[in-house]
Amino acid sequence: MRIKAQIKHDSKSIHRKNMKMHAHYPMYRYLMILTIASTIGLQAWRTLFDNFAVHVCHLEGFHIGILQSVREIPGFLALLAIYLLLLIKEHRLSALSVIFLGLGICATGFFPSWMGLILTTLLMSFGFHYFETTNQSLTLQYFDKQTSPWVLGKLRSFAAASNIAAGIIIFIVAPYLKFYEMYAGIGTLVILTGIWAFFQDPADKQLMPQHKRMIVRKRYFLFYFLTLMAGARRQIFVAFAVFLMVRNFEYSVQVISILFVANNIINYFISPLIGKAIIRFGERKVLSLEYFSLLFIFVAYALVKTPWVIAILYILDHIFFNFAIAIRTYYQKIADPKDIAPGMAVGFTINHIAAVIIPTIGGMLWMIDYRIPFICGSAMSLISLCAVQWIHPSD
Repeated sequence: MRIKAQIKHDSKSIHRKNMKMHAHYPMYRYLMILTIASTIGLQAWRTLFDNFAVHVCHLEGFHIGILQSVREIPGFLALLAIYLLLLIKEHRLSALSVIFLGLGICATGFFPSWMGLILTTLLMSFGFHYFETTNQSLTLQYFDKQTSPWVLGKLRSFAAASNIAAGIIIFIVAPYLKFYEMYAGIGTLVILTGIWAFFQDPADKQLMPQHKRMIVRKRYFLFYFLTLMAGARRQIFVAFAVFLMVRNFEYSVQVISILFVANNIINYFISPLIGKAIIRFGERKVLSLEYFSLLFIFVAYALVKTPWVIAILYILDHIFFNFAIAIRTYYQKIADPKDIAPGMAVGFTINHIAAVIIPTIGGMLWMIDYRIPFICGSAMSLISLCAVQWIHPSD
C-alpha cells in the first residue's frame, strides 16, 4: 500500500511540474530560442576571432591581451541592467541585448583594426553579458524551485548543441567566404532573432514585480562569496588550462578542436541530468561534489605529465563547471522573490571581478612556476568546499 501511495504521490508531483512548465512554456520557448541564437553568434565570433585578429588586423599579443580585458568590462557593468528595467520590460531587454550582440558580431568584419575591434568587441560583449543576466533572472522568476534547475540544465544543453552547430557552420563556409561575410551573415541571423523576440510577449502579467535598484543584503553573503570563487576558479581554467596543453604538451589545433566538440556533445546530454540531480539531492551535495572533484583536478593539472590524462582532466573540468547552476538555484531559494533580477545582476558583476584580476596575477605566478596557478585553484576549491557546508539542508 505504501508503494502504491508513493507512486500515486510521485505521479501527482510530476503532473504538477508539467502543469507549471506548460503555464510558462512561452517564456521557456522564448529563452530557448534566444539562448540558441546568442550562443551560435558568440561561438562563431570566438572561432573566427584569433585568425581575423592576426591575419587581417595584424595584431600582436599585447593588443589581444587588452582586447580580452575590454571584453570583460560589460560583465563588471552588468548591475546597470537593473536601472534599464525602469525603462524597458525585462524580457524585451533580453531581446534587445541579443540584437546588440548581433550588431557587434555583424560589424566586426567591417572594422579590421585594433580600435575597430575594441569598439565592436565592447558592443558584442554588452549584448552577451546583459542577455546572460536577464536570461538567468527570467528563468529563476518564471520557474519554481523544483523546476528551475531542470530548465537551467536544458538551456545549457541547448547552448552546447549550438556551439557544435556554430563550429560546423564555420567549417563548411570558411573556404568560400571572407571574414567580413561570415561575421555579417551570422550577425544578421542573430539580429533577426532578437528583433523577432522583441515583438513577442511571453510575460506573465501576474508575476511579482522586481526591485529596480541594486540590492545587496547580508543574508546573501554566501551566494556572493561562492559566485566570486566560482569566477576565480573558472578564470584559472580559461586562462591556463588550454595554454598548458599547447605549451607543455604540444596539442595541435585539430586535437583542441576535437576536445571542444567532445565537450559539447557530452554536456548536451549531461546538463539536464545535473539539473535533475540538484532537484533530487539539493545544492549543498551537488556543489560539494563539484568542489571536492575540482580540488584533485587542479592538483592533477599541476602534476600530471601524460597528454591523454590532461585531455580527460579538460573534459571533467567542463562537466563540473556546469554544476555552478546550483549557486543560482540556491540564491532562488533564499532570496526575496523581488530580489531575483537585481541579485542576478550583482552576482554577474561579482563573478567578473576575477576576470581581470586572476589572469594577471596567475600570469605572474606562471612565470615563477606553471604549477602555482593550478595549486591556487585547488586551494580555492577547498575553501569553497568548506563554505558550501553553510548551506542549510532545508534550503
